Parts: sequence; C-alpha cells; structure tokens
Amino acid sequence: MQAVRSNGAGRARRLSNARLAVFGIGLVLLWFVYGAERLPGVWMLAPIAVFAALVWLHDQALRRHDRAERAVAYYQEALARLEYRFAGRGESGESLRQPDHPYADDLDLFGNGSLFELLCRARTPSGQARLASWLQMPATLPDLAARHAAIAELRSMHDLRESLSLVGDARAAEIEPERLARWGAEAPAAPPALLRGFAAGMVGVTVALGVAWWHGMPLFGWLLWWSVQSGFALVLRGRVQRCARAVEAQGTRLEALSELLALLESIPAQSAPLAALKRLVETDGVTASRSIARLRTLRELLDARRNQFFAPIGALLLFTTQVALAIDAWRARHGPSLATWLDAVAEFEALTSLATHAAEHPDDPFPELRDGPPGFAGEGLGHPLIADDRSVRNDVRLDGPLRVLLVSGSNMSGKSTLLRTVGCNAVLALAGAPVRASRLSLTPLALGASIRIVDSLQQGHSKFYAEIRRLREIVELTAGPLPVLFLLDEILHGTNSHDRRIGAEAVVRTLVERGALGLVTTHDLALTRLGDDLGERAANVHFVDHLENGELRFDYRMRPGVVEKSNALALMRAVGLDV
Repeated sequence: MQAVRSNGAGRARRLSNARLAVFGIGLVLLWFVYGAERLPGVWMLAPIAVFAALVWLHDQALRRHDRAERAVAYYQEALARLEYRFAGRGESGESLRQPDHPYADDLDLFGNGSLFELLCRARTPSGQARLASWLQMPATLPDLAARHAAIAELRSMHDLRESLSLVGDARAAEIEPERLARWGAEAPAAPPALLRGFAAGMVGVTVALGVAWWHGMPLFGWLLWWSVQSGFALVLRGRVQRCARAVEAQGTRLEALSELLALLESIPAQSAPLAALKRLVETDGVTASRSIARLRTLRELLDARRNQFFAPIGALLLFTTQVALAIDAWRARHGPSLATWLDAVAEFEALTSLATHAAEHPDDPFPELRDGPPGFAGEGLGHPLIADDRSVRNDVRLDGPLRVLLVSGSNMSGKSTLLRTVGCNAVLALAGAPVRASRLSLTPLALGASIRIVDSLQQGHSKFYAEIRRLREIVELTAGPLPVLFLLDEILHGTNSHDRRIGAEAVVRTLVERGALGLVTTHDLALTRLGDDLGERAANVHFVDHLENGELRFDYRMRPGVVEKSNALALMRAVGLDV
C-alpha cells in the first residue's frame, strides 16, 4: 500500500517539476524571440504545447494518486471492520436516528461503534438515510425477498463495490438530493426551446451585421441591433441568474452523481430487483449518467463567463443566456426524473452496504423469513458487534405456545447482551441482511426494547418515568399490524420490590395476551414465578458465574431454569468495598 502511495506521489512530483522546467525554458525563449529578436515567434509554440500537455498529465496523475489513496483507505477500513477496530472510522448515522425510537438506542443502531457504522458503505446522504430507514423499520416479506436476491448478486461483485467506495468521496457526501430533486421538479417559466430559438437567431443577426460592418456597412445598424439583443438579455437576466445559481451550487457533486449512476447502469443485473433498479435510471433511451454528465458540462460552460478575456466575446454571443436556456431545456426534459434517479442511487448504495457486509462475513446466513403465527427461532446466535473469538453463542426459541423467556442471572453474566443479540439479529433480518447465527427463522415482527433507559433533565423525567413511558409505547405497538418482539431488561427496577413485581407481571401478561413474544431479564427472583402463572407460554432460563482464584468468571451460556445464586456481594468485595 505504501508503495502505491509513493509511486503516485512521485509521478505527480516529477510532472510538477517538469512543468516548472518547461515554463523556465519558455521564458528564455520568450526573451530570444521578443527581447533579443534572434528567433522567430513560431519557436514559442513548442514550449506552450509541451506545457499544456504536462498540465493535463499532471492533473491525471493527481487524480490517479487520489484514487489510489482512496483505494488504500477502502482496504484499510475493510480490515478494521474484520478486526472490529471500526469504531470512529466510518459514518455513525447519529443524525439519522429517529427521536424516541422504540429500539434504536437500546440496540446501539447509531453512534460510535454502532451497527450502522459497521454496515454503512454509502457516501451520499440519501444512501445513508435509506440504510438507516431499513434498520428502523421492518420490511415486508416481498421487499425482503427482493433485497436478498439483490444482495446475493452484489455480494460477488467486488470490483463494483470497490469502485463505488472510490466514487464516494467528499463530492458524493455533498450531494443534496432533496434540493436537486426540488430544482428538477420546478417547471421553467417559459418554453426553453422558443427562447433558445430567439437567442440563437439574435446572435446570428449580430454576427451577420458584424460581417457587413467589416465590409463597409455603417456601424449604426449594428449598434441598433446590439441594443435590441441587450434588451432581450436584460429581460431574461433574472431567469439566467436563478438558473446559474441553482446549478453552480451543485459544484463537482454532479460529477460524483454521474459516476454513481454509471456504476448502477454497469451492473449485469441477473436478479429481478437489480434489473428493475436499472430500468429506473433510463429515460427515453438515454441513461441517467449521460444526462447528468451533460448537465455537468453545461454547468462548467457557465464558468467561462468569468474569464476576463472571453467575457466580451460571450456578451456578443449571448453566451451565458444561451447556456442558461440550455440548462432550462435540460431541466424540462430530465428534471422530473431526477427524484427517481436519486432514489435509485440511494437504494443501490443501501443494497451495496449490506452486500459488502455479507461478503465480509461469508458464514453469516440469510434468515428464513416466513408467514404465519409469530415466531423467532435462532440457533447459534451471536452479537454482530462482538468479535467471533470473544462471542459466545446461544440458542433462542420463541414459537408455538412459548411466548416469553424469563432470564435470571447474576450481574455481568450476559443477560443484557442476550437481549441485544436477539434484537440486533432481528433488525438485520428485517432489513434484509445476513444474520450472525448458524440459523434463524422468524416472522415479520415489530420491535420494542427497554434496555438503555435514561432520565431527562431537560424534560424533567426520572429514569423510572422514562421507563414506564417506554413500556406504554411497547404495549401500544401491539395494536399495530405486526406482532411485537419485546426485549425488557431489569423491568421496573426503579421502584420497590412489591410494586415492581405487581407492575412487571401485569406488563408481561398484557403483552403475551396481546400476541407479543419476547425476553425479560430480572434480578428479582420473585418475578420468575410468573413462569408458573403463564404455564407453557413462559419459560425460565438463566446465566451463572463461578469464583476462580478470587475472581468471578462467566461462561455466558444460557441454561434452563432459575438462577440459584447472586454475585452482588462478591462483586462489591472484588472492588474493595467492605461488606
């Protein structure tokens, strides 16, 4: 990797030095041609041509060096993800988290070291938003089947996924999809074709009168026509300025968008979902990438009006007016398709993010998604944010008559991690991604979690009040179209044991009677008696620890039944408290 960087930087440096040398030679020749008058002027053509060629080569070398740098970064980031060193290196998605979401914070979907940071390879804001929406909203079975087919096809396209990451630099990150789509949807104030015809005709007359003046016609006629042409330009000035500002604001983002669309168009697309996605980026037989490239060219032409040498000629030819009208003509034809193209890019980036994750974790299978009575059956479930060499896997089964697992155990034994493991794998499954499991079968479910509840100083809410509000939201989810998978950690631990037992039993019983299924962890062994009350609809499981050489050890294995001991006093003594 270091050799690639050194070669690219060295070539760019050598070309820069060559440019400087040719410029110096040009100055010497300039003196011989115009100072000493010993050489004819034609001698200046050689250094000018060579200098121009070196400028182009230097620009290409810088582009290749920049691309090589980003390719090195791409593989470094991939290694960091495989070694679980990715925290803080990618997109955290913090701004995409929905406020008061029923499980996003509890399952570490966003933030430093989050599931989103592990998954996201999208570089455009719309691609990141699409992936975030998939993680926060379960998809339907047809949508999930389509995503599986697309991800399975994209998973083997390593070159495509690498190229996508190289396009996704700062330019792609600056693409403003909503603003661009809104500009495209706005109809031009007047038919561009008619105005372009007037402009071209006026310029033709101006040139013809200029030729006539050159051959002896009085200048008055040309000046009179020039005033008419200037009046036409003045009438359109506001429209031209608005058009110029709108397009210039996109800057080099149009180049990045064109490259992203070209990559989407290049997919062989054997699967029906990708084929349908490709059809979205073609309009009237013209690909979206070529259309955006045309808009980018028009935008670059606008920059010529700032050239002090070209400005007088441009004024005579109504250059800025004609380019702005050409941009309006482009918008009239392709503008309504911009929203569709941007949506296709977002979908493509989100699918590629999940496909990259699938390629980097080939042992993670796609879940079996089925219809019918609600159920969740996972074998060898592991947490996707814990490295394989540290992950202890467990089986979790909630189907048939069994609706809830009551999880007891000592502190730090793995109860909360189990809840997050189940939740994260459900999120992956219902987003269309592979799961960290040997096998997972589930039905469409709505998730609700109460794991990481905090108080709010601004809102004046205590931790207990925040928790009961979340519990109410989870209960209300049961009125929705999907069965609920609930994950409740140390339920109602902010109140006394008497009220806690009564309240917790009532909440769990209500959820089960409303068709929900889930897991509940507890330190209060009195709550484990709820398993007897619910009969075959509930089961007790637990985690244990043991003392080894004066230190507590955990194996993080889930076992049937109720835990028989607590480690709270041992932990207090381990940190030096006299108890």
